[in-house]
Amino acid sequence: MQTASDNTDQSLPILLARIADALDRLAPPPAPVPDFAAADAFTWHAEGSRLIPVPNVNRVDLPLLQGVVQQRDTLLENTRRFAEGLPANNALLWGARGMGKSSLVKAIHAEVAAKLPGVLVLVEIHREDIPSLPELLNLLRTTTRRFVLFCDDLSFDNDDAAYKSLKAVLDGGIEGRPDNVVFYATSNRRHLMSRDMIENERSTAINPHESVEEKVSLSDRFGLWLGFHNCDQQIFFAMIEGYAARFGLDIPQAQLRAEAIEWSMTRGSRSGRVAWQFIQDLAGRLGKRLD
Repeated sequence: MQTASDNTDQSLPILLARIADALDRLAPPPAPVPDFAAADAFTWHAEGSRLIPVPNVNRVDLPLLQGVVQQRDTLLENTRRFAEGLPANNALLWGARGMGKSSLVKAIHAEVAAKLPGVLVLVEIHREDIPSLPELLNLLRTTTRRFVLFCDDLSFDNDDAAYKSLKAVLDGGIEGRPDNVVFYATSNRRHLMSRDMIENERSTAINPHESVEEKVSLSDRFGLWLGFHNCDQQIFFAMIEGYAARFGLDIPQAQLRAEAIEWSMTRGSRSGRVAWQFIQDLAGRLGKRLD
């Protein structure tokens, strides 16, 4: 004779199986394994743990970047060594806005990737996705290609603990940073944190020196510090004239310089970004495409 207890014992495994099936349907599907051969550049999306290929990177040719010769040569050599499997440093490009920090990273990647096809990959990671870096590194360990992780306009505000995640990655942690990865970042701040934030730490911490040291020590994790400063008028002219020659903008030099000066005065600054904006305006007025 079958009892109620027997029925319960028999139905329990069926119930558990149904619950497991329901949970499987609710759970997100596992992230697909990225095809690292799909492109030489990707963007990282922490939500979904996805690397999205970028077939055409928005960049400027390396010879067009004026006024950053020393920075260019240093970063180019560091990147070339890394691509060849030699030791290389993480790099922090800091300083004046609009002076070509991010443009230099993308241009150097293109230069090295062209000379060593299929080796070097540029992966852009957004500032808000920094805490997901360990997950990204686990993906990159699985391939022999070499990766420059690039974070543009990196900085941290008060009460922002994400810098601790980045410190752990740059130091290597227990597993160690993969040999096939370096980290390049650009920032307007040399120590990646505002002066107000640093002063606030000094005024409120029990031990001000130790508290400040913990925060500003993040920049020490970068072996290369490359400073970018506002350009003078001659460098600004070199930028303008280099672009004009590259894109065939036929205009007398005196007129080109006069219009460039007027443009920079309306913007209140001289920089690579201002020079490019002027060139776009000039090309539009001349009916020329910037191909």
